[in-house]
Amino acid sequence: MYIISNLIKVTIPNYLASLPIPDSFGGWFRLGVRDWLALVPPTLAVGGISYVSYQTIKKAREVGQVNPSIRKDINKVVDFIDIEDITEKASLCRCWRSKNWPYCDGAHGAHNKATGDNTGPVVVRHKENK
Repeated sequence: MYIISNLIKVTIPNYLASLPIPDSFGGWFRLGVRDWLALVPPTLAVGGISYVSYQTIKKAREVGQVNPSIRKDINKVVDFIDIEDITEKASLCRCWRSKNWPYCDGAHGAHNKATGDNTGPVVVRHKENK
């Protein structure tokens, strides 16, 4: 625990204090090659952390969307299916990943495995065909 404490309380602050960061905007133009090279590692660290954070947020937004690809050009996806058109039963997609929208093609299996979800289709059937 002493190593971590020393790293956080002493080593990192001393390293940051030793960086050649100018006090004014014009000071950046007076930095030498060694000064610029000393700024490369912390700049790469901040850039890397920023990039990973951005990718994580971007992925979280994509995963958070219910409908990733079905008719994204319209404001609201609405489908009408007449019960008379269904002969025995129809499985309707609820995960929004079906390539045969609005009918289920089993895409929820991969979705459930990837996300830990438990969604499945809505099965519509005629009462006399139970």
